[in-house]
Amino acid sequence: MKTAKPNNRRNFLLAASLGTAGAAAGLTVARKPVEKAEGSTTDAQPSGYHASEHILKYYKTTEV
Repeated sequence: MKTAKPNNRRNFLLAASLGTAGAAAGLTVARKPVEKAEGSTTDAQPSGYHASEHILKYYKTTEV
């Protein structure tokens, strides 16, 4: 009776690289540019840090 040949390192690395390439290709194809909704404005809410009233009030309380 023949015993099954265990997978060697070369076969493992080949399978891992092909799997990684396939996953990368799948993610690349799946991405589409997002279209903006009709009537939306980009000036509605600024993103990121902005000094609002309560932040300015906090800064005044920290002055020495």
